[in-house]
Amino acid sequence: MRSYCAIYVDAGYLLASAATRVTGTSLRRGVQVDHTALIQGLIAQAEAESGMPLLRVNWYDSGGRPGGMPDFHQDDIGLLPRVKLRLGRLSHTGEQKGVDLRMGLDLATYARNRVVDVIYLVSGDDDLTEAVEEAQFHGLQVIIMAVPGPAGRPHAVARNLQREADGVILIEPEVVDASVRPATIPAALIPGSAEPAAADTPAADDAVAAPDGTTTTDTPIGAPGAARPADAGPAEDQLTPAGGKPAAGGGPGGIPQSPAGMPGPRPPAEPTRAPAPPAELPVRAPAAASNAPTPAVLAGRKASGIVVPRNGAPTPTWSTTTGEPARFDDEAGEITEDLIDAVVRQVVTSWCATATPEALISLRRGEPFIPGDLDRTLLLDLSSRSGVYDIDDESRHALRETFWGWINRLKLS
Repeated sequence: MRSYCAIYVDAGYLLASAATRVTGTSLRRGVQVDHTALIQGLIAQAEAESGMPLLRVNWYDSGGRPGGMPDFHQDDIGLLPRVKLRLGRLSHTGEQKGVDLRMGLDLATYARNRVVDVIYLVSGDDDLTEAVEEAQFHGLQVIIMAVPGPAGRPHAVARNLQREADGVILIEPEVVDASVRPATIPAALIPGSAEPAAADTPAADDAVAAPDGTTTTDTPIGAPGAARPADAGPAEDQLTPAGGKPAAGGGPGGIPQSPAGMPGPRPPAEPTRAPAPPAELPVRAPAAASNAPTPAVLAGRKASGIVVPRNGAPTPTWSTTTGEPARFDDEAGEITEDLIDAVVRQVVTSWCATATPEALISLRRGEPFIPGDLDRTLLLDLSSRSGVYDIDDESRHALRETFWGWINRLKLS
């Protein structure tokens, strides 16, 4: 009987860890993934390591659509040769359900029926430890394939899982770096020379808070709704024809005529013309309607519409101070205010890479509710960088309060 190897991929672990390697945070929406290249790289490495042909890749993830149905990315993954899509579902709170159980049952079934001889498990979840032990009792080898950290160590793999597995190898860094990139909205959706449309200007209740606590709604001078210079006269006075020429329909000498043709009362003396604004005050005419981006373009604008404060774009980091990968053992670390601030800044910066101005306004209006994927990313990143598995309520409150502090410091451009 011919021997085979198989690959079990926990997509949540793989993509979150790869996103952390690329952007510094585990937010999956912050990266773009070439799934075909990534899976082919895993297959090539597994076949080379085992010396056996691949039976198939089992790709475990939660369905991206209601009812556990696959989204279009998952549909494409399921159509790849030798790839089996195994989907769980999302709860109403956005949590994965059924994914770990599917992986555990498949491990036990493959081992009991001796379908393959070696399984490469791309996961770091401690909940799979007992399933790995069960598979080993039936003579199956289980080897962990982990995403590499910057120090050449497995990233986010539970210590118990490492102890029970038959070995731990690192996914080739070139495979991860070539197939996972920071996400941006395609440049084709960004208007070229068009001026910002009125929809880009935040409403009064969406005024942007500056770091000093003041609120500003910057309106260019000359734009609709802009304040007039203090030395400017009434609008009708500035429309007086040059040279005092009579308006259309006036009689000789500029005296208005009554309907019967009789001279009417002489108008008052011509008002003094208001001085022109100083040259240093720029006057910008409103953008022409034909040049304004359409709603479809605005919906796909790049994150240049959201300005992160200068000190809000940190370099991706992996731990609090030493640069070492996150700890995943029984030794509890320490959660500090500086660490919470660093985690939040990294998550917010990654989120801004694909967020539109409308998404920022919608997020602020929903305060204090944080979307599930962002909230889980904040907790996961704080746990991985501090080494604290069970985050206390005080730290959770501080984490979310810091998140809203940074969100309210973002500006619309």
